[in-house]
Amino acid sequence: MSSEKKKNRRKTILQLHKILGLITGVVLFIVSITGCLWVFKEEIESFYDDYKYVNPEKRDFITASKVKSIAEQIIPDKTIHGVIYGQSNEAIEVVFYEAEPEIFYQSVFLNPYHGDFIKRVDNDSGFFAFVLKGHLRLWLPDAIGSRIVSYSILLFLVILISGLFLWWPKNKKNWRQRLKFDWNAKTRWKRKNFDLHTVTGFYISSFGLILAFTGCVMAFNWFYFIAYVAAGGDKAPQFIIPSSTNSYISESEKTPVYDQLIPMLYEEYENAKSFELHYPENDTTSILVEISNSKGLYYNMDYLFFDQNTLEEIKTTSIYGKYKDAKFADKVIRMNYDIHIGAIGGITGKIIAFLVSLICASLPVSGFLLWYGKKYKRELRSFTYRTSL
Repeated sequence: MSSEKKKNRRKTILQLHKILGLITGVVLFIVSITGCLWVFKEEIESFYDDYKYVNPEKRDFITASKVKSIAEQIIPDKTIHGVIYGQSNEAIEVVFYEAEPEIFYQSVFLNPYHGDFIKRVDNDSGFFAFVLKGHLRLWLPDAIGSRIVSYSILLFLVILISGLFLWWPKNKKNWRQRLKFDWNAKTRWKRKNFDLHTVTGFYISSFGLILAFTGCVMAFNWFYFIAYVAAGGDKAPQFIIPSSTNSYISESEKTPVYDQLIPMLYEEYENAKSFELHYPENDTTSILVEISNSKGLYYNMDYLFFDQNTLEEIKTTSIYGKYKDAKFADKVIRMNYDIHIGAIGGITGKIIAFLVSLICASLPVSGFLLWYGKKYKRELRSFTYRTSL
């Protein structure tokens, strides 16, 4: 390729990089900053969540049907999403969730031994709920805000890739300059701003691509399916709750069999961190239990389905079944959220995700200053020329 063609190609990519950066800059700044704050949500909340803990007692937990009865008296006429049984020193959490006509997302915490009410929490309010709404939809109505965020993150992939192309030095002697901050007392702020944009941009680009990619997996169904198939997946990647195979027997005729389920699972899964029971939605659906095997991680959870009358275990065709049965592609998709927030790497991974998000937030700012500095400089030259005539 001739030098002229290379120059034109670079100019075109630079224009694309600038235009997309200016279009998405504010959105990417908000999404990145809120992402920083969300990363350490669990660690920060642990400083003021004493209500989640109780004094252990040498007695059995109350049954799931008893939990249901107590919780529905506290919050009547609302749908119970699930009941979370934890360790011997943890309260039972009953999660209520409804999406229509408006979001209702609250939790009730009960003593697991005798069912005493501890606390009612509105999960859709407070600092981290505010942060999440900004991250997902810029505090706008969901139909508008979520689309803006989703397509901005998709464009961010293009911005990062084009930025890497523009970063690549034309010759070997420029490599050192592109890899470190070579500043001294005489270095002007424009040069420092350029280095902040290019050098830091290069070092976080790979991590930024991971964050953007995992974000797109969650934002777009088509992206999700393509990623799964590209990884070699051959199952149903969506969440499927199979039907019960036996006829329904109403709770008024017998004690619900799911009362036996949690004690049974505690014996079988001795190392599990918690069990989230989902009551059957109607007389044909199965009972779902999500088993958390690691604190703060979601990818290696076991999703078990049981006949609502006999407790016979039912297999699912979805990737969301027992983790030991998951194939490579299934694991990749199931790891997506944990990768997105850095939890897959423990506290080190979260620190990396925090720093990458923070630097990603700085890139639109330094990029705007680069664009504005050049534009202002051109306008100033033009003004000086005109006034000198």
